[in-house]
Amino acid sequence: MRAAQIRNPKSEIRNGLPPALCLMGPTASGKTDLAVALAERFPVEIVSVDSALVYRGMDIGTAKPDAATLVRAPHHLIDLIDPTESYSAARFRADAVRLMHDITARGRIPLLVGGTMLYFKALKEGLAELPVAAPELRGELEARAKVAGWPALHAELARLDSETAARLAPNDSQRIQRALEVCLTSGEPLSVLLARQEQAADLPCRLLEIALMHDDRAWLHERINTRFKAMLEAGLVDELRELRERWPLNPELPSMRCVGYRQAWRYLEGEIRGAELFASGAAATRQLAKRQITWLRGWEGATTLDCRAPDLLDRVSGLIER
Repeated sequence: MRAAQIRNPKSEIRNGLPPALCLMGPTASGKTDLAVALAERFPVEIVSVDSALVYRGMDIGTAKPDAATLVRAPHHLIDLIDPTESYSAARFRADAVRLMHDITARGRIPLLVGGTMLYFKALKEGLAELPVAAPELRGELEARAKVAGWPALHAELARLDSETAARLAPNDSQRIQRALEVCLTSGEPLSVLLARQEQAADLPCRLLEIALMHDDRAWLHERINTRFKAMLEAGLVDELRELRERWPLNPELPSMRCVGYRQAWRYLEGEIRGAELFASGAAATRQLAKRQITWLRGWEGATTLDCRAPDLLDRVSGLIER
């Protein structure tokens, strides 16, 4: 078994720390399949780095690994909370650090896999001290957005914090709202506050970072379209209908802002038709992938590999073995 080819991480330590692997990439780039294949070769335990997989009952629209896959390769940090709850980058970091300690103590290697780049950043760099949410200000921003639209508030953010605005889509309501809250509450741009944060000194592992990328955007878009169509055929709308019957949900919850669920919500409310559901959901997923790629292109320290390479598994295995 190939697992024997890599040494026990408790004995293979450089710089005083055992290794952990970070497998990053845009949605539909094949991260999960590769992670499962790696779990069958090496003594790794998979830790999900995905802000949508934490929600119970949200399986189809999040492309959550099915039961058979989870038997082959169990995942940590999925199905943690109800869709009515929130899960923050700070909580992710605390959970991930705890798991890294536990996994390495078992003589195994943490394999952190996902596309939520903010979580990877929080893990690697720590978190800045930011002002707490201000309910009155948040309500005011939401009211203004209903009248003028989120692109108008995005333009306002660009005047206050051009760096943050540049990496946000004009309709990324959740992040635009939070960035404006920080600016207006603290009097300083979010980008400035984040720049002050120091490298985290308490990570229990050294990170081997791998980014899955490909220059053929049309190939990725086709995979996204195919996957979202499959989600609809698998019953995404019915899944959301059942979630709404089970929990007191509303469209402003972080869970319901997830790509796919946001569009399915509009369909159930009669705001869009079936054809528009597919078109808007696929387009939103493509925009998500674009933002993830933007993060990855500016990411320092990662080894970039072609996600379409026929020998991808062997190339990643080689990196791990070295």
